[in-house]
Amino acid sequence: MSADIQGIQSDLRAAKLDGWLFYDFRGRDPIAQHILNLPDGMRTRRWFYFVPAKGTPKKLVHKIEAESLKSLPGDTLYYARQDELRKNLGKMLRRAKNVAMQYSPKNAIPYVAMVDAGTVELVRSSGPRVVSSADLVQKYEACWTAEQLESHLSAGVTIDRIVRGAFQHATSCVREEKTLTEYDLKKWILNEFEAAGLWAEEGPDIAVNANASDPHYGPTAEKAAPIREGDLLLLDVWGKKKKPGSVYYDVTWMGYFGAKAPEKYAKVFAVVREARDKAFELIRKHVAAGKPLQGWQVDKAARSVIERAGYGKYFFHRTGHSIGEKVHGNGANMDGLETHDARHLIPQTCNSIEPGIYLPEFGVRSEVNVYIGEGEARVTGAIQNEILALLA
Repeated sequence: MSADIQGIQSDLRAAKLDGWLFYDFRGRDPIAQHILNLPDGMRTRRWFYFVPAKGTPKKLVHKIEAESLKSLPGDTLYYARQDELRKNLGKMLRRAKNVAMQYSPKNAIPYVAMVDAGTVELVRSSGPRVVSSADLVQKYEACWTAEQLESHLSAGVTIDRIVRGAFQHATSCVREEKTLTEYDLKKWILNEFEAAGLWAEEGPDIAVNANASDPHYGPTAEKAAPIREGDLLLLDVWGKKKKPGSVYYDVTWMGYFGAKAPEKYAKVFAVVREARDKAFELIRKHVAAGKPLQGWQVDKAARSVIERAGYGKYFFHRTGHSIGEKVHGNGANMDGLETHDARHLIPQTCNSIEPGIYLPEFGVRSEVNVYIGEGEARVTGAIQNEILALLA
């Protein structure tokens, strides 16, 4: 499949930009390689590819790698000496006033900051102003096809079933006083994945009590706590179908091994649930009204709930992340904490909403996936409204 040059040019005109300048050196920018659909090949020297809002694209490649961008349309300029590179880069960008690059001012969105500062300086010295390609990248890196949405929904049905089964399996072991560790339950889930034709790069994260206070805790054979009556259990499970192009489904659920979750757990979960729901409602309303919404604003909505409840310092990760062919995709993150993600939420993208409160003695998180369609946003799977009482 060739690069969608006409689509890129249409998007550039809509954004009132003069062009998109792709640059790479030894594979440092996988975003450029993916969007341009570059085949494998020897590219050991710097290359530039400029897609103007109107007109013919231009390539700038080293003379000893003259065919390195042959799969892309456009006219080719060459360099060997440094002065040739600078001269031909200036020629390439002669009429451009504003060009997009994989750059983020002050590294506010590091996920798209692939171009080094020196190269940005070099481009600026040729005349144009460099702006971030962050919103453009979403269109080509984060938007799903109808087939991908279906793969997500299908995986979601199966993963929701496996999560229910994992709680049931753990409950049976606890009731029968059989030894079961976090790692044992992880292996059980992965076996279910294999039987169902699902796959994940890593995980799932299975954590009880204080282990759930670490948002990225993952049990190992050498380090895993036993699961017992009276424990609070967090299951963070993500996966996708074993089919090229499939996208992830990613959820977190909580259970308590007792007849009823103690008030200290239920109180914190209620705050997390309210934060989750407020974030989703903000997305839903903005999408329905056709109003622009940025990732940091969603984070703020969820975070404000947790801060008002007095748990602000215990919510130390972003509210959500983009979901795609990798569980952490290249679209807008719901983040105003670790970064200031000013990317807009756009149709055909999906993200997680997963606020959490991580106290020293236990952690609580609730996670759903939100898909944005044309004029509507929806949660794509089951929604947890209270901690599961597993020995009721």
